[in-house]
Amino acid sequence: MNRILAAFSAARSENRGALVVYVCAGDPSLEVTRDVVLAIAQAGADVVELGIPYTDPVADGPTIQAAARRALEGGTRVAGVLECAAQIRAQSEVPLVVMSSISPTFRFGLDRFAAEAKASGIDGVLFSDLPIEESGPWQEAAAAREIGTVFLVAPSTPQERMKQIARATTGFVYAVARAGTTGAREELPEELPAMLQRLRATTDKPIAVGFGIGTPEQVRTVCSLADGAIVGSAVVKTIADAADPVAAAAELVAKLAEGKR
Repeated sequence: MNRILAAFSAARSENRGALVVYVCAGDPSLEVTRDVVLAIAQAGADVVELGIPYTDPVADGPTIQAAARRALEGGTRVAGVLECAAQIRAQSEVPLVVMSSISPTFRFGLDRFAAEAKASGIDGVLFSDLPIEESGPWQEAAAAREIGTVFLVAPSTPQERMKQIARATTGFVYAVARAGTTGAREELPEELPAMLQRLRATTDKPIAVGFGIGTPEQVRTVCSLADGAIVGSAVVKTIADAADPVAAAAELVAKLAEGKR
């Protein structure tokens, strides 16, 4: 079984949600990213999203935009992120999902990217700006390498389109909690339960919710509604601000993991 599906299955068998944590690869360096991922996996992250930085943010808020800019200025590129993933995989079985724009990977070459991602131990890929209608070539490349596909569902997504997205997903469905950009918020949107109910009616595949989640209480609420919670900006900010990014990230993820049950 794919590591992603195994992680969600294990969480379900333990009567809890899964914690998915996003890290911007290369901020502040790929060496630190490797150590952060290994530490947060031990601290309670069930799945790690490894962000490939890119220049034109689609839905990223200021925290992740700034991290991506720093990573790019530091020389982080697709090949380096895949090498980082390989180093993580050599030491951990934590599921790894690459998250990026389609642009840098398209330039890299989709078939080449799929092959090298598989060789690096990547379990799934999410392209934040790849419409389902244009995803055929990537779905084929991913299927050929047994890499999970992750697609986004927004609050505004019609029911029929939700079905299409769920059918194309072989990893987990990423449910966007709110319109707008990423970034921690004080409260979850009131319409989230209804949106998740609509989505659940279309699929029995794992559903994880992201955008605006940054506290153990929010993780707990989301895990009562879906199969998992995704935390990004809160972790990225902690890494950026800390004198010891590895220890700080692990401490935060340990606290967030308290909300899984």
